[in-house]
Amino acid sequence: MYAVVGCSECRALWLLADPRSAETATCPRCRRRHRTADLKRLYTAEDRDAAREARASLLAERADAADAFEATPAAGEDPGSVVDDREYLDAAGVDPEAVEAAGERAGAGDTGSRSRPEIVREAVRTLDTPDEGDVVAYAADRGVPADAASDLLDRLVRRGEASESGGTYRLL
Repeated sequence: MYAVVGCSECRALWLLADPRSAETATCPRCRRRHRTADLKRLYTAEDRDAAREARASLLAERADAADAFEATPAAGEDPGSVVDDREYLDAAGVDPEAVEAAGERAGAGDTGSRSRPEIVREAVRTLDTPDEGDVVAYAADRGVPADAASDLLDRLVRRGEASESGGTYRLL
């Protein structure tokens, strides 16, 4: 069983799973501890989703947004007509084919979502006896400008994340 309960201190509403199982409950907002027997149950249900929906409705009423809440489809409901990406871009005056081509070009790069420092660290970690030239070349092949790779390598050493001995780098 699930209950929507409210804090008497800060008026936060939250879900309490099986209110009979615990003697106390802590408000997630103000961290005040309440005896579960003393908490006012604003709604109870066997289904967690129904209790979540009731809490959302109560919060909408509190914010004077009950009409907007009622007009919004619940999770899992058919939202009716939905604008797909192509329609949206077309309406905004953007060529959907150009966007798709740009996305493919961006996805074709080897860097993915890795940052420049991650690429430089990877170079030091994976290369055998990596010197500055090897690290810079490795990073340049993955889209990092040579001067930026050299600067990042120096920063790693200054911060104590890497060491350099005899021209060879290693991560610490």
